[in-house]
Amino acid sequence: MGVLDSFGILAASIITALVMLLFAVLSFFVTVFIVQAGAGLAGYSPGADFVVLSAAILSTGAIVAGASPVSGLANTDQ
Repeated sequence: MGVLDSFGILAASIITALVMLLFAVLSFFVTVFIVQAGAGLAGYSPGADFVVLSAAILSTGAIVAGASPVSGLANTDQ
């Protein structure tokens, strides 16, 4: 039973990684839209390369902040 359990855990890990990658890509596209709309509201018309760069930086910051070990401190009871 140990070998079969290991394959089940491996399959679950692969599926989880794919779902997380899908959510990361979706959040990047949403962030691109938000950055482009925000720049339009501010009266700027940045190039596509600057929109993608700023969306990549914002998405990376959000993903890193969500995975930070410090975020686990918010749920501690005293």
